[in-house]
Amino acid sequence: MTTREGIISGEDVDIFYDEFGDPNHPAVLLVMGLGAQMVYWRSDFCERIAAAGYRVIRFDNRDSGLSGKFDGARVGGLPLPIKMVQSFFGRPAKGAPYTVSDLAGDAISVLDHLGIARAHVVGASMGGMIVQVVAAEYPDRVSSTTVVMSSNNRALLPPPGPRQLLTLLSPPPKRADRDEIIEHTVQLGRTIGSPVYPPTLEQARRNAAEYFDRCYYPVGVARQFAAILATGSLHSYDAKITARTLVLHGTHDKLMRPSGARAVARAVPDARLVMIDGMAHDLPEPLWDQIVGELTQHFAHTGP
Repeated sequence: MTTREGIISGEDVDIFYDEFGDPNHPAVLLVMGLGAQMVYWRSDFCERIAAAGYRVIRFDNRDSGLSGKFDGARVGGLPLPIKMVQSFFGRPAKGAPYTVSDLAGDAISVLDHLGIARAHVVGASMGGMIVQVVAAEYPDRVSSTTVVMSSNNRALLPPPGPRQLLTLLSPPPKRADRDEIIEHTVQLGRTIGSPVYPPTLEQARRNAAEYFDRCYYPVGVARQFAAILATGSLHSYDAKITARTLVLHGTHDKLMRPSGARAVARAVPDARLVMIDGMAHDLPEPLWDQIVGELTQHFAHTGP
């Protein structure tokens, strides 16, 4: 399937995107998560959605992939453990170069650049937080909302699994070579990914090599995580969402626990929660038919 790509030159940051499918079809905007490049939405996955009659757009968030980097921007404020405590109580922390609201603005800039009035917005992990803000702040631009393996960071929710979060936030040693970094990425996938549908070791290494060769930028993770902490609870955003909303979550997710999905589904008016058996903090290929089926059914019920 032919793809198109480009770079959007913005006032704050440049955003790289590509797209699949017929430009005349209803648009689907895919938003990826913390430190994850847009190619974590695998091309074959995007093509399945496009084949169902949709124009599928994915993009790199700021500080990741081929989009612009905030080199030199430091994360200030209190030490991270204290910020984590603030987050547990739903309070925003200080010291971030940008917030989730800024990341939501980047998503809208993609639609603006492509001349798309409305889109079905789908976000995974941090991307799920971004689309909650998009749906609340830009309701006229959203045909439907889908929040995948995410949370609204409401006060007193169970925190992420310590081992999973520590692995996600701990980069390889600074002098690590390509092979060591690829192996670290493979181990991260095994720590946060599905124990029921793990990829083969060969496939995991092939994917990790692709991610490394495209862009390796671990310092962006700290700034994106700071943006999450600086935004605090999204509960007030959820109450403003008027678009039809689907919440998808894995039964085996220990990084973003299922309690986060339930919190989003309760907070967004008339949201529908679907738990995917065997899925963790990933999108395993054996589950693509089920996931894409849930997405396209949701899109069809909401119109273009």
